[in-house]
Amino acid sequence: MKKGILFFLLGLLTLKVSAQVPTEKTLLWEIKAPGASKSSYLFGTIHLICPDDFYLSDALKSAITKTEQVALEMDMDDPAMMGKMMQTMNMKPGNQLSKLVSDAEYKRLAKFYKDSVGVGLAMFENAKPFVLMGPLFTSVLGCEPKSYEMALVELAGKQKSEVIGLETVEEQMGIFDTIPYKDQVKMLLSMIDSLPQARKEFRDLVNLYKSENIQELYTATTKSSFGMEENQDIMLYDRNKKWIGRIKNIIAEKSTLFAVGAAHLGGEKGVIALLRKEGYTVTSVKQ
Repeated sequence: MKKGILFFLLGLLTLKVSAQVPTEKTLLWEIKAPGASKSSYLFGTIHLICPDDFYLSDALKSAITKTEQVALEMDMDDPAMMGKMMQTMNMKPGNQLSKLVSDAEYKRLAKFYKDSVGVGLAMFENAKPFVLMGPLFTSVLGCEPKSYEMALVELAGKQKSEVIGLETVEEQMGIFDTIPYKDQVKMLLSMIDSLPQARKEFRDLVNLYKSENIQELYTATTKSSFGMEENQDIMLYDRNKKWIGRIKNIIAEKSTLFAVGAAHLGGEKGVIALLRKEGYTVTSVKQ
């Protein structure tokens, strides 16, 4: 009898958790705080995408007009942001790129960045290795990419809405002091040595993004061949959990459009499920 009751309760708990995980195929979600009259919105971005795949829906534009501000992962409207990034881009003292790899690996990196990216490796000698991902992605994408974040900053500017960040530059750049520098270089080398695979993986992610299937996008991102699977807690779950308290405080002050990487939306530990656990109503908005 007791076992039967226990299994019944566990079944109810499983159903409740499953109900909180988003299943609808959309990138745009309406957030309603308990007892609130105004809505806020949540939009999943992809940080870099080719212009041919870039699209801003009317529903997203409408959501911006209905809110008082835009909250990105970082405040990309802050004129001091680039200066702060420059101040925080270097590894901790005593670390250098050339010391993290063998001579042969360093030469391979230097040749690739010179021949395929058009930049010298010497300028990145003290930088956190992930910084090198920026210029590498241009080669992976095969285009000059566009940014949803910058497009949202522009739209917010047109209606004189404030842009804020869920994280400071220091917090986000600090993430790459917690992921071992050697692991970051390993990911770089893996991508360079497997460019066809990297291009296919990213194209598959873009297709999932365009289909607005955030659950499959989340799964594919966490199982990436290029580093995410080993760093899910640092890159996704810890940040999602930290953001929820900040999102609640922001919504209490102003109606807001939140725009974060789409991989943060799906799963039991995603932003949508966590908000629902806190009693917020989060519903899909068709684009």
